[in-house]
Amino acid sequence: MSVNVVVDRSTWGRLRVTGGDATRFLQGLTTINVESLADGAHGWGAILSPKGRVLSVIDIAKLGAAYLIACEGTIAAATRALLEKYAVMDDVTFEPITGPAHQTWESIADVWIAPIVDGANDASRDENEPQVERMRIRAGFPRYGIDIDDDHFPFETPLAQFLDYGKGCYVGQEPVFRVHAQGNAARTLRGLRIDGAEPIAAGTQIKHPAKDNAGVITSSVIDGELTLALGYLHRTAWDIGGVVDVGGRTATVHELPWT
Repeated sequence: MSVNVVVDRSTWGRLRVTGGDATRFLQGLTTINVESLADGAHGWGAILSPKGRVLSVIDIAKLGAAYLIACEGTIAAATRALLEKYAVMDDVTFEPITGPAHQTWESIADVWIAPIVDGANDASRDENEPQVERMRIRAGFPRYGIDIDDDHFPFETPLAQFLDYGKGCYVGQEPVFRVHAQGNAARTLRGLRIDGAEPIAAGTQIKHPAKDNAGVITSSVIDGELTLALGYLHRTAWDIGGVVDVGGRTATVHELPWT
């Protein structure tokens, strides 16, 4: 899929992090391997609870001696509160950054890869517009409070692709590494291509011949005569190419991201 969509990120929370302990602090708090970021590079990850649950989904960019943390506006205050909670004895400063910002997506991969750029763009679209939602869902980018929350582990979502199992200790690392070593995740977020163009409500049950309560829909968008959706599936039903029932409609399971 080749497109060019500019997504408005002006409502997102952005924090500039500076100080002598900034690298060590972020390395020990987030799933992102901050120490390996080259200047100008960025990476997606999460802040976890001590039990390994996702408390915030964030992007960290390295800008010289500073870092820029970005997250959805709906969790900006909670994310800053988490950072300040852990920064008790550390030499770190958090400076809110406001003003227009955007991302440019030329492919599904860009949903995760494209940097968040300062400044306005006349072509910017609201993140809730259908075309933006179609690309987000195909990329498997989870919106906090919709597709992911503090009941989920990062390895149950496409955030798993960014988990660095060679990284040193960070908050929530132990349960994440334990499940990785055992290979026994019970559910995972999948893409679903559902027959028909009628809306699917979040929370709609997913059924499979092997398990009646095989999962649940988290978000969806109409795409022509079909509906694209994200949903969590139990391990008995998450096989790629498998067929499940969503509200009485047939759906095909897709790996995330899918093009």
